[in-house]
Amino acid sequence: MTSPSPVDVPHPLGSQHPALVVRTVAVPTARVGDLLALLPEPEDAGDIVSWVRKGEGFVGWGRVATFRATGVDRFEQAQSWWRGVTSEAIVRDDVDEPGTGPIAFGSMAYSRRSGTESVLVVPEVVVGRRGDLAWVTTTTTDSTVPPADEPLAAQPDPRDPGEVVFADRDLSTQGWAQAVEEAVARISTGTLDKVVLARAVQATAGHRIDPRWLLTRLAEDYDTTWVFAVDGLVGATPEMLVRLERGLVTSRVLAGTIRRTGDDSHDLALAGSLARSSKDLEEHEYAVRSVADALTAHTSSINVPETPFVLHLNNVMHLATDVAGVVRDGSTSLALAASLHPSAAVCGTPTMDADTVIAELEQMDRGRYAGPVGWMDASGDGEWGIALRCGWYESPQSLRLYAGCGIVAGSVAEDEVAESVAKLMPMRSALGG
Repeated sequence: MTSPSPVDVPHPLGSQHPALVVRTVAVPTARVGDLLALLPEPEDAGDIVSWVRKGEGFVGWGRVATFRATGVDRFEQAQSWWRGVTSEAIVRDDVDEPGTGPIAFGSMAYSRRSGTESVLVVPEVVVGRRGDLAWVTTTTTDSTVPPADEPLAAQPDPRDPGEVVFADRDLSTQGWAQAVEEAVARISTGTLDKVVLARAVQATAGHRIDPRWLLTRLAEDYDTTWVFAVDGLVGATPEMLVRLERGLVTSRVLAGTIRRTGDDSHDLALAGSLARSSKDLEEHEYAVRSVADALTAHTSSINVPETPFVLHLNNVMHLATDVAGVVRDGSTSLALAASLHPSAAVCGTPTMDADTVIAELEQMDRGRYAGPVGWMDASGDGEWGIALRCGWYESPQSLRLYAGCGIVAGSVAEDEVAESVAKLMPMRSALGG
C-alpha cells in the first residue's frame, strides 16, 4: 500500500485539510495472531502505535493525520480537532464496534506549563482484536474508500539494541531523595496532604532501539498492563485512568505500592501488610477521592468500593480500586480524561498546591509522562491510561525513563528511592538492563 502524505493541521476546518476516507472490515482472528508481531519496523519510533493488553487491543502504523497542541486548553483543542475530522470523514465500517471506524491514538502532556506537545495520531493501518472479533481499519486522504484487505503477516523480529547504559537525569539519586525529604517537611506543616515526585533516568544503547523490541518484551513480562506506543512514548501502564463504552465509564485507581520479592509466600505476607498500611491506605484514599469527585460531575450514578484490593504485578503490588459510573452529559472519553487529570495518583492533594511543589522540587519537565495516553473513536468511546512505566525517545539510541512515588506524611526517602527503582524496572528490563 502506498502511504499518503500525513496531514498535520492545527484546526478541524475542511478548507485546511482533505477529508479522511476510512474503511473497517472484519477479519478472522487466525489471520491476526500476535498483534505486536504485525508491526513493521518503523523508520522513526513515532510511526507505530500500540494499545495491547493480554493479546487484545490495537496496533497501527503509518500516519494519515497528526494534531499537536500545548497549553492549558490542549485537551479542548485536541477534542475540537477530532470532532471536526470525524464529522467530515467518509466512513464505511462493516464492524461497528467501539474502536472501529475512525480512530485516533493520543498522548497528552502532563502539565499545562510543559513545552512538550500533546498529540493525536491517525494511523494509516490499524489492526484490532477483542475476544472472538478482529478487524482491520485503513485510512487515506484519497477520494475512494480503501479496500482494507491488506495482507496481515508477521514481520521480522526486532534487533537487540546491544549494551545499554543508564544514568541519572536532572537530579541525582541523592538529590531526588533530598527532594522527597523536603516534600515530607512541607506536608508536616499542613500545607498539603500528598505530593507525587517523579525522577528520570537516561538509557543509552549501543545500537538503534527498535520500539517493537520494547513492546514485545513488556507484553511478555507485564501482560496485565496496557502496552502502549504513541508518537515516541513507549511503556506498559497498569493504571486505566478512564474507559468509556456506550455510556459506562470506569476508572482504575492505583496508589500505594510495595515491591515483590519473587517468593510467593513472602509476597503474600507483603500483600497483607500493604492492605493494612496506614501510610499506603491514606495515599490510596486521596487518589480514589480525587477520581470519584471528578467523575461525579459527569455521571448520574457512581459506584466507589469502600476498600481497595491488592493488584499483583510482576515487579510490584499496588492498592487498587475500580470506580464505575453512568455518564449523563455526553462527555467523550478524552473530556473525561481531562476532568480526571491530574489525579492525586500522579499529582497529589490539594491538586494546585501539589502541582506547585512538583514544579519546584522535581527540576524537570515531565513531558507526556504521567499524562493520559490511549485512544478514542468517532463516537467518543475510548480508553485512556496514565503514561507510567514508560520512556520517551530522545534519539534513535536513547530514551528518557520515568518513575514517580506518592509522598505523604509517613514517607521515608530511602523507601521512596527503592520504590522508584522498582517502578523503573519494567523499562530497564525491556532494554536489557
